[in-house]
Amino acid sequence: MWWNIPITKRRCIVLLGIGHTNAEIVRRWIDSPIPNCRLVCISKFPFTTYSGMLPGTLANQFAIDEMQIPLGPLAKKAAAELILDECIGLDVDARVLHFANHDPVAFDALSIGIGSMPAGWDQHESPSLVPVKPMQTFIERLSRRVVQSREADGRDTDDRIPKIVVVGGGVAGVEIAFCVHTRMKQLFPKRSVSIEIVTSGEQIADGMSSRSIQQLRRLLSRRSINVTTDFRVDEVTEDEVIDEDGNGRRADVVLWATGAAAPPLLGSLNLPTDDRGFLLTDNTLRTTTGAPIFAVGDSGTIESEHTPKAGVFAVRQAPVLWQNLVATLNRTTLSRYTPQNEFLRILNTGDDKALLQYKGYSFHAGWCWQLKRWIDKRFIQQYQV
Repeated sequence: MWWNIPITKRRCIVLLGIGHTNAEIVRRWIDSPIPNCRLVCISKFPFTTYSGMLPGTLANQFAIDEMQIPLGPLAKKAAAELILDECIGLDVDARVLHFANHDPVAFDALSIGIGSMPAGWDQHESPSLVPVKPMQTFIERLSRRVVQSREADGRDTDDRIPKIVVVGGGVAGVEIAFCVHTRMKQLFPKRSVSIEIVTSGEQIADGMSSRSIQQLRRLLSRRSINVTTDFRVDEVTEDEVIDEDGNGRRADVVLWATGAAAPPLLGSLNLPTDDRGFLLTDNTLRTTTGAPIFAVGDSGTIESEHTPKAGVFAVRQAPVLWQNLVATLNRTTLSRYTPQNEFLRILNTGDDKALLQYKGYSFHAGWCWQLKRWIDKRFIQQYQV
């Protein structure tokens, strides 16, 4: 049996952040708890949000609770401890995590999976700015800003339809633009909706095929969603975004959906990081300190790989992380994680259709959306206790 753990000392595994990878560890614990070991789950929120369903929820294709994993029931079923608090530090040598309000927690193995933040949003202060993360509060913050912007100049709110600018032309930004367009058309069915994507890049949806990008361009054009490339935002005011050359775009609501940046906490943990601030790991997902500390999902960067920050990789890391947490306690050899070279991409276009890309093929159809919906619902229902 591979549980060869001494019974003289009770061990402790801590999961900091319950994202795609760490949530799977909790699920596996329900079926196969490690004997004589505590499982401690740490989160700032009482639920976690599945990123794959956020655009669909934005377009009212899902109810908000359908994209959420309530952590209390999940932890209870696993007989795990749930700490709802903010982590403020890590003592690597003593193997102790520190919190804003909770007592410190010692661990024998730690998995850090707190995700990422959209790059650059924290360089601006404006009431119009609505970063996509934290996803747990995104739709609430967006709805509040839409109401505020319509009341801003004292006119009858029926006469004021907010202009929305999405900052970030990656796949996430494009998907958000499609789905917020659907949401706004539902709110104001008889009025024209103004949405624009601005991106510092030369093209949208970087990483997708040229055929898919051309299709996305056509679909955006049909919805009158404008795209401005080579527009690097330098300033965000209450009603405008301005680029480095002084060019401005009116914006009552600025949805910040740029590429991934490291959360500030990662820089305060006294662990090696890459040049963007994400935790450096080897291909066992263990941080390069050699301590029994793992970094998964967006939080980690494997030194020998150039893997993009995407949820599909976090999901595939879970089986390897599970094996390596067990191996850490047993003091046996760790397993290697190998990122997949090709994966299915399905981008929700907010109209009960989706654009699917796989191995050079590209389709935009209702069946693509139904496939995405089935995959997403099947995934999250594993964790909704």
